[in-house]
Amino acid sequence: MAIWQYGDTWAGLPVHWLARPHDPARMTPQERNIWELGGGQQSTWAEVGAAAPDAAEVAWALSVTYARDLPFADLFAGFVEAVDTTRVRVLLLGYWATGLLSEEPPDHAIRVLCAHADRFPALRSLFVGAIASEEHEISWIPRGDVTPVLEAFPQLEELTYRFGQPVRPRGGAQVGGDGTGVLRPVRHARLRRLTLETGGLPAHVPAVVAACDFPALEHLDLWLGVSFYGGETTVDDLTDLLAARNLPRLRHLGLMNSEMQDEVAAAVAGAPVVAQLESLDLSMGSLGDAGAEALLAGQPLTHLRKLSLRHHFISDAMRTRLDAQIASAGVDIDLSDAMDLYEWLIADGAGDGRYVEVSE
Repeated sequence: MAIWQYGDTWAGLPVHWLARPHDPARMTPQERNIWELGGGQQSTWAEVGAAAPDAAEVAWALSVTYARDLPFADLFAGFVEAVDTTRVRVLLLGYWATGLLSEEPPDHAIRVLCAHADRFPALRSLFVGAIASEEHEISWIPRGDVTPVLEAFPQLEELTYRFGQPVRPRGGAQVGGDGTGVLRPVRHARLRRLTLETGGLPAHVPAVVAACDFPALEHLDLWLGVSFYGGETTVDDLTDLLAARNLPRLRHLGLMNSEMQDEVAAAVAGAPVVAQLESLDLSMGSLGDAGAEALLAGQPLTHLRKLSLRHHFISDAMRTRLDAQIASAGVDIDLSDAMDLYEWLIADGAGDGRYVEVSE
């Protein structure tokens, strides 16, 4: 699912948004008229289930709408009632509050799912925080702890977590104690793909990922973000991850969406993990000529199948050098989305004019 809008597919399956039963007594006259013209169907969860597609053939998406009166826990209970969840393979958890997300515990959707873990033996792909910016900016999605998902679902193979800054919910304690949350060291034997999407990554996360025991992990994407939206990660925080001692099967690494992309590229250029990779993603960030030069001067990258530098600030001359030294060796190098500098940032003394793709 793209950050800007909701997509039609996830994990290779068409996305199906769970419908909720319509209550004629609570409809406006216009809504009731439309409902009656449509045959007045699906006024109970049983009817929702009867009209639903095969549970195993779609990616189920659950979300409540802002300022509506259906709590997420009730929506989830209806889902379990209406659908044979023992056959659900792919699940997306979206908006989980009937008002502001900051008024609910940041791990509310995670808690609800984990409480029903035994009802999802076939679940293999999960997206927590499947909320597009057209509904809610990523920085407004409260940051919680996704570790319980890995503890409750030992057969899970793919996990995506989209989150923003820590927000203390009204009347409740923030998950993670100090509000950082996100992930704790954990062992998971089956996880193949992990993606953490954010406009600001806490400093501890890369080291925690490195400390986890993920023997099957093949694909790892981390969005680093910017300091203004909680991005605390420095290049030094990447040291353990770039050594990849607990990631023997890692074949794809993404260190993306960073305002320090030149420094990240320099660190990657000499990192032990690169030798085992088939693809490297340094896209979405502020990469310029200094970072590109570091990649060319570092260890060979010609063994890669793909190198993504999309959304960059690399000069035409440097792009020509990248093509000559890397693309000519058969590497599929993505240099699309060459960005223009924000001149007003330079004029205001607020930066060098470069920016990441996703921050707020």
